Amino acid sequence: MDASLLKEIEFASIDRQAWVKLAQKALKGAEFNESLISKTDDDISVEPLYERRRTAQLTPRRNPLKPWHVVQRIDDPDPVRANRQLLEELENGATGIALVFEGAPNAFGYGLPSTREAVDKVLYGVHLDMVHLRMDVHPKSRACADWFVDYMRPRDVNPSTLSFSLGIDPAATLAGTGRLRMSLAALKASLPQSLSGFFSSDLPGIVLEADGRVYHNAGATEAQELGAMLSITTGHFRLFEEARQPIVYAAPHIGFALSVDQDQLLSMAKIRALRRLWARLQEACGSMRPSQATIHAETSYRMMTKLDPETNILRTTIAGFAAATGGADSLTILPHTIAHGLPDAPARRLARNTQLILADESNLAFVADPARGSGAIESLTEKLCEAAWREFQTLERDGGILQSLVDGKFQARIVEARRKRSKAFLAGKRTIIGTTLFPAKQERPVKVLDAPIMPLPTDGVVHCEPLTFPRLDETLQAPE
Repeated sequence: MDASLLKEIEFASIDRQAWVKLAQKALKGAEFNESLISKTDDDISVEPLYERRRTAQLTPRRNPLKPWHVVQRIDDPDPVRANRQLLEELENGATGIALVFEGAPNAFGYGLPSTREAVDKVLYGVHLDMVHLRMDVHPKSRACADWFVDYMRPRDVNPSTLSFSLGIDPAATLAGTGRLRMSLAALKASLPQSLSGFFSSDLPGIVLEADGRVYHNAGATEAQELGAMLSITTGHFRLFEEARQPIVYAAPHIGFALSVDQDQLLSMAKIRALRRLWARLQEACGSMRPSQATIHAETSYRMMTKLDPETNILRTTIAGFAAATGGADSLTILPHTIAHGLPDAPARRLARNTQLILADESNLAFVADPARGSGAIESLTEKLCEAAWREFQTLERDGGILQSLVDGKFQARIVEARRKRSKAFLAGKRTIIGTTLFPAKQERPVKVLDAPIMPLPTDGVVHCEPLTFPRLDETLQAPE
C-alpha cells in the first residue's frame, strides 16, 4: 500500500447525536442514561463519551522533569528488622521510604515504636541525602521532627540536599485517634512558634501535611477527602496569620497525602483537582505567587480484600498507574497481603516492583500531564473541584475541620457516605472481584510476618469520637 494515499483520507466529522442514536439502537430498548451514565459517590455523572479539550490547562507534578519517588512503607514494630527491610528496599530500587509509627491513623495495626531510639535504629546505615524520607502522621509527629533533626546533626548532613516530609497534621491525628496531646487552644497557640524555625530556614522539605487518607479509608467520598485537605491547610494558614507570620513562608512547606483506588479516571482526576484547588486556595488567601502542591499518593487500604488477595495486585496496579499519570510526586503501593497482617518480603517486593515497572519499563513519567485534553478526565477534574470546594465551605461553616470533628459532624457525613456505598454493594449494583463476583473456590494460605498488633494510643486529651477504618469487604460482612 502506498502510504501517501493516507494524506488524502480524512476521518468523518464527529456527530454526537448520530452516535447516541447508534448507541440507543445497540441497547435494544434499555434506558440510555441508566445503562451508559454512571455516578460517583459525590453524584458526579460519568458520561460514556466526551469531546477532546483542545485548550486544557497543564497540570503536571511539581517537578515534571523527574519521575515520582518510589516510596516503601517501613512499619515493622521491630526496629532492627525494619532497618533490614529499609536497606533491602533501597538496594532494590526504592527511592523513598515512609516511616509509619504506632498509633498513626494509617498504621493499620502495626508501626514503629514512637521513640528516639527506634528512629536511630531504623535509619542506621541510610544516606539521607540520597533518599526521599516521609514520616507518616502520628500522635508524636512534633517530637519526631526534633528526633529527625537530632539524627542529622552529628552526621553533618547538608539540609539543602534533603527531600523529606515530617508529616505533622493534628487534624488527621485527631480524626484517627480522637485524641491530641494538648487542648485545641494550646495547639493553636504553640504550633506556629514551635515550627517557626523550620519555616524561616532554607530547608527544602515538607513540615505540615494535609493527610486525606484517614478520611478516605474511613469511607469518605473524593470530594470529602479533598475538602478536608483544603480545610486543614486553611487552618494551617490561620495559625500563622494569628502568630503574625506570613503564609508565603509556610505554603512551600505544606504538603498533601491522599488515597488512590481502582477507579483509574477518578483517581487521576482527584490528584489533578487537588493541584488546582491548592492554587485557588492560595489565591483566595492573597498569595500572588501560589506555591505548587507536593502530593504523596498511597493506594487505598479500604479497597483491599482478605479473600483472594491476589486480586489486590490488579487493584493496586491500576491505582498506581492512576497516581503516576495523575501527577503524584511520590507513591506508595500497599502490599497485596496487608489485609491479613504485616506483609512479608515477597509481598513487599511485588509492591515495589509494580512501581519500578510503571516507572522504568512503562515510562509513565515521560509525559508531564498525560490526562491533559482528555474530555473525560478534564470534566471529572472540574466537577471534583466544584464538589470539593462545596465540602470545604461546609467544613468552614462548621468552624473548620478540627471543630467539625469535635462536634462529630464530619464523622457523621463520612459514615453516611460509607453506608450508602455498602448498600450499593449489598444490592449488587457494585461488585468486588474475588469477593462478591467470581470468588475463588478455595482460598490459598497467605504468609505474613509474625508481629503483634499495636494498641491505639491512650494518652493525651480526648476530643472526639475517632473514625473507624473498615475495608469495603468488611462493611459487607457487617452492614451498618
